[in-house]
This record gives sequence, structure tokens and C-alpha cells, in this order.
Amino acid sequence: MIVYFAAAACAVGVVLVASVLVRRTRGGVDDDAPDGPTTGHTGAMLSALFLLAFAIAIIVPWTTSDAARSNTYTESQAVAEAYWAAARLRPPDAQHVRQGLRDYAELVEGPEWRLMEDGRLSSRGWTLLDALRRDVIAVEADTDEIKDARNAVLDHLGEISAARRQRAMDADSAPPTGLLVITVLTGITVTLLPFFAGARPRGASLIPLALMAALLAAGTYLTIDISHAFDGPLAVEPDAFTELQADLRRIAGGG
Repeated sequence: MIVYFAAAACAVGVVLVASVLVRRTRGGVDDDAPDGPTTGHTGAMLSALFLLAFAIAIIVPWTTSDAARSNTYTESQAVAEAYWAAARLRPPDAQHVRQGLRDYAELVEGPEWRLMEDGRLSSRGWTLLDALRRDVIAVEADTDEIKDARNAVLDHLGEISAARRQRAMDADSAPPTGLLVITVLTGITVTLLPFFAGARPRGASLIPLALMAALLAAGTYLTIDISHAFDGPLAVEPDAFTELQADLRRIAGGG
């Protein structure tokens, strides 16, 4: 963060030095008009910078949310496939593994999803998966069919773990703080630039300025509000695991 402030300070210093040099060489004209070339150039560049930061602050969370939503369906599908594969185990083992998968799905859909709003996952989810993996590894495979079923369940448990790790990354993902700060600062600067330039808007000229300020404020707040994949307007809902619960019941019923 110090480097950013140092870069900004250097840029301000360059402007001040250039201003002094131009005055000494008498190669320019004074420009103190609110609609002069300096204000026009500055306004255009500030608007461009704001639009760039605003676009990135919108696109990055939107893309992250889409990827996170897709990953939840990948994870739920892996749970369903493991549930199917467990049916080929001996009845006591199959029942135990299927119950563990149901417990995992219920945990993710309920308590864990609320934790993800704060960017973290439940440690119990990992405990359930690790316990299932150990139990499946311990299953006696005295026939090729049981061995194939055990390996299939283990493969799907690996897929669940991989998708869960990705979900943990998505839950903790957010745009860089500096990007949001730049978006806010440039939005404020663009709004107040006419006043900084010496303009004194009155009457009807205040209406478009107020509308612009309101829209910039709403857009800037939006970039902050959607910065988390599992919280805010773009929050990923547990639809994949809600549908999974119905799928598990259907599979258990032989459907």
C-alpha cells in the first residue's frame, strides 16, 4: 500500500515541477477557467479511469460468482455419483456410506452455506469426508465387484474434495481492496471535479450533476455489494444441494 501512495506522490510532484518549468519558460498561457483545457483533459482522464476501475470491479465478481455457482453443481453431482456407486457395496457398508453422504449434503446446504457468507467453510465438512474416505478404504474387497465399487466411491470422494477446495477458494475470493478504493475515489473526484475547477453550478445545472452523482454512488456501492460470491445480490444460493437432496431420496427409493 505504501508503494501506491509513493507512486501517487511522485505523480503529483511531476505535475508541480512541470507547472513551475512551464511558467519559467513563459511558453504557455494561464488556464483558470472551469471549462479550460486543463479541466477538460483532467475530466476526460478521470472519467476513463473511473469507467475502467468500475468495469473491472463489476466483471471480476460476476465471473467469480458464475464459476462458483457452476462448481457447486459439480460438487453435488460428484456426491450423487458416489451415492450411486455405494449401492454396489455390501448392504451394511452401502448404508453407512450413503448416510455419510446425506449428512455431508445436509451440512453444506444448511450451516456451512451460512458460514460461507463470511468467507469460510465448516471444519466438520472436512471431517465427514475424511471419515468416509477412511471407512471406504477399510471396506473388505474380497471380490472384483466389491473392489471396483470401492474404487469408484473413492474416486468420487476425491472429486467431492477437489470441488470443496475450489468452493473454499471461491468463498474467500474478493476483488483487490485497492481496486474498490480507486473506484470509490475516482467516483467522488469525478462528481466534485466541477467544484474543484472553480465552477459554481446553480439552478437547472445542478439537476444533471445531482443525477450523475446519484448514479455514480449507486454504481460504486454495487461494486462493493457484489464483491463476495456467497453474499450480496449476486450471492450463489445452495440450489445445487437443495436439488441434490431430492436426487438422493429418489436414488434411495430406486428411482
